[in-house]
Amino acid sequence: MSLAVLQSRALNGMDAQEVSVEVHLANGLPAFAIVGLADTEVKEARDRVRAAILNSGFSFPAQRITVNLAPADLPKESGRFDLPIALGILAASEQIPARALAGYEFAGELSLSGALRPIRGTLAMAVASRRYGGLCGLILPIDNADEAALVSDAAIYPASSLLQVCRHFTAHDSDLQLARHRAPPLRQLRRYPDFADVKGQQTVKRGLEVAAAGNHSVLLVGPPGAGKTMLAMRFPGLLPAMSDTEALEAAAVLSLTGQFRLDLWKQRPFRAPHHTASGVALVGGGSLPRPGEISLAHHGVLFLVIDAQQIH
Repeated sequence: MSLAVLQSRALNGMDAQEVSVEVHLANGLPAFAIVGLADTEVKEARDRVRAAILNSGFSFPAQRITVNLAPADLPKESGRFDLPIALGILAASEQIPARALAGYEFAGELSLSGALRPIRGTLAMAVASRRYGGLCGLILPIDNADEAALVSDAAIYPASSLLQVCRHFTAHDSDLQLARHRAPPLRQLRRYPDFADVKGQQTVKRGLEVAAAGNHSVLLVGPPGAGKTMLAMRFPGLLPAMSDTEALEAAAVLSLTGQFRLDLWKQRPFRAPHHTASGVALVGGGSLPRPGEISLAHHGVLFLVIDAQQIH
């Protein structure tokens, strides 16, 4: 079989869209081409994949290799496609069974030794896979397993190397196959700065309590050093505890930028961008769209400092 098709996902703004990784081997002079609106990081996968396959004990086919990342109009970036490209080459060259790859989604960056390195956006990938009726399993680097497993019904199979993933599809002994990852219990302790640290300011405190109870915005006016930032930093502690849905949505946004950590689970975000931040930094965007400060404050608090000179 000279054709193999695998599934992965590409980050696109606030979503993780499904990508088909198609690998075809043809006769002719040895060549390795990656098409489908691939960024420089993706095209550099040619050298990483070649070295990873050889150092994992497999043979690299001396044929014309074409990798298509579909849909072609969706930008692809980062090294997340290294793992599916390598598996596609091995499946197309009949070194691993191609049929066994069906029903899985793959993502992971390969080192030259074949080890899997963590990527960003794995939680967003797991959320999107569930939302759009995803496949039965998601194979990821082991360092991303805890993050992706926050999606309760997601089937996460962590791996530490390309060889370990290949063994999962070739071994008949279940002990040699990848085990489904179970997320460790997370502490639900809310850690916010406390209003008890603020002396005085009773009127402002009461106003913030009313705003938190009614989910209102607040305008704080005062000279530098009056305590506006100090009070705003304590505002998230007045808000109700996050539900599982809210926590998952907020964490998925942070995961898109690689800023999510497990100790931030169910912690309402507090974002305070500099008053000179650009429009793109605030609302998001760029050639490869990424969320801005407004999106990163989802289900949390966005604290904006407005210079009086900017009003006029």
